[in-house]
Amino acid sequence: MEYIAVDIGASSGKMLKGNLRGKRLATEVVHRFKNTLEERNGHLCWSLDSLFGSILEGLGKSGDASFVSIDTWGVDFVLLDKQGRLVTDSTSYRDKRTKGISCPVSQEELYARTGIQKQEFNTIYQLLAIKNEEPEALMKADRLLFIPDYLNYLLTGVMRQEYTIASTSNLLDAQKKDWDRDLIERLGIKEDLFLPVSMPGEVLGPLKEDIMRQTGCKASVVLAPGHDTACAVIGAPLDDRSLFLSSGTWSLVGALEEAPVLNARAQEENLTNEGGAYGDIRLLKNIMGTWMIQCLGRECGKSFDEMEKAARETDPPGLVDPGDARFLSPSSMTEEIGHALEESGYRTCRDWEECAAVVYHSLAKAYADAASAIENATGRTFDHIAIVGGGSKDGYLNLLTAMHTRKKISAGPAEGTSVGNLLFSMAATGTMETREKNEVLRNSADITYIRRTDI
Repeated sequence: MEYIAVDIGASSGKMLKGNLRGKRLATEVVHRFKNTLEERNGHLCWSLDSLFGSILEGLGKSGDASFVSIDTWGVDFVLLDKQGRLVTDSTSYRDKRTKGISCPVSQEELYARTGIQKQEFNTIYQLLAIKNEEPEALMKADRLLFIPDYLNYLLTGVMRQEYTIASTSNLLDAQKKDWDRDLIERLGIKEDLFLPVSMPGEVLGPLKEDIMRQTGCKASVVLAPGHDTACAVIGAPLDDRSLFLSSGTWSLVGALEEAPVLNARAQEENLTNEGGAYGDIRLLKNIMGTWMIQCLGRECGKSFDEMEKAARETDPPGLVDPGDARFLSPSSMTEEIGHALEESGYRTCRDWEECAAVVYHSLAKAYADAASAIENATGRTFDHIAIVGGGSKDGYLNLLTAMHTRKKISAGPAEGTSVGNLLFSMAATGTMETREKNEVLRNSADITYIRRTDI
């Protein structure tokens, strides 16, 4: 039985085809495509028509697949009218419309209710920005769908608001795992925008008939964990003493918990409680990841390999905080790093090589700080970090992470999010048992290890 995982990040997407051969997962990338931002009406927006067209193109290449499932980045959404048509453009979290937006509910109360760290681009602030700028759009809207929910709707005609992606919104009751409707009412947001939250695992139904005709694919759509990090966690070889590090455009360091961690230490450390694929909690820290390296590479005309080599051979003049919102969408990453260094009492970088070294060492230090924060908030001790995603291929960043955290590091699979998506769908449809996941990963994935003694 063939499965297709559609994994779309903030800069690119891929479609991975897989099937289970005994206890081994065989995979093949059938399609890759870019995900770019466009300026529309003064805002940075996603080209959802282009993304959906890329999915259809990939389905046309996929042959005889039985199931397809979609995951994407979090917080962003569309508003639809009663006919299911877009009310506004899908504005990106990188847009500056939320800068300075205030919430009538205190951060302390928000955290106690939702368990989500304060980030100015969270869905809650995006909705408040629309309320300020385009109140008529909110009045016209009948439904809010997050990006994977919307793509599922385009494929099947079925609307769902899936748990893991909804949990990134800052609007979900962390304990009840459903919308905090009292909070939504206090914000002056239409309650009717929100459906009851759906847990992942449901088969939504077959592709629409016109899509079957166009692509030749007759698959059904599985409601996967819509948030890519939730899928990445499934694709990570974790045990009870493991942290995960989903390393890509964003870096997310976290641990799986049975219940939300809402204590003062967790709030002080700005940890976030996001929904896990099986109703558990991903307690994690969001850190700017390879986005900083991507931006530097574009500005300097250098490849990832060149950036890594330079970082290996160069000492940084200082460190910056990769979690600072200033690095979210700067006009120049090089200049922003220079400003941050100066403000912290360091000299600026002399060249792009030093800039690369600053980013590499700053990321590794941020990972170590996040690991300590999670240990302090939970009272647990972790001796292993499982790094998955494209960033797991960066050997020097992995080595620096081992040096800063003093923990055993496993790196891989590089396609951890897509693999996690596939494995979840296989378990949801009865092709494998959930408990077999780690065994299948060990048999299938290219995983390397860095131990404390190797440093």
